[in-house]
Amino acid sequence: MSFEFGAWNLLKMEHLKYPIGRFEKPTIITTEYVQNCIHEIESLPTLMKELVAPLSDETLQKTYRPEGWTIRQVVHHVFDSHVNAFIRFKWTLTEENPTIKAYHEDRWAKLPDYDGTPVVVSLHALAGLHFRWSVLLRALSEEDFKRTFFHPESKKNYSLNDMVGLYAWHGKHHLEHVKIALGA
Repeated sequence: MSFEFGAWNLLKMEHLKYPIGRFEKPTIITTEYVQNCIHEIESLPTLMKELVAPLSDETLQKTYRPEGWTIRQVVHHVFDSHVNAFIRFKWTLTEENPTIKAYHEDRWAKLPDYDGTPVVVSLHALAGLHFRWSVLLRALSEEDFKRTFFHPESKKNYSLNDMVGLYAWHGKHHLEHVKIALGA
């Protein structure tokens, strides 16, 4: 009985961590898939703003799971993560298989700017960032999307095709975290 309860809790926790499932790269990456991902990246700031902008400070302190981030931390994290991704894209487009800089997102979420900055600041920054990122992405060729960078933690090369899908997923993933925290 305790095993079943424990297994159920693990499944529930997995669902709370990955409410839309873990990212799965398609076997074949088509132009349509990439264009879809770009559209999702482009749309994220509006969707996040609609969901988060009207929330009170008290509501922004809600979490999506035990020991999970607050809504406020999720919003600031999405900006931090995506600004890192944007820079990684630019390095990859201007250097030959660059080694990117990894960062400790969990540590960043504990820095004073996460609690001390209104979410509207990250919402505005995310809108500007995603506008520029979308302009860049829409201008890339199929060959550009095949360019790679090296990630020092996984010790693997990743293509921009991989990354455009990952960050489209990442935005939806965290939107769902906010919805869970809101009880939606």
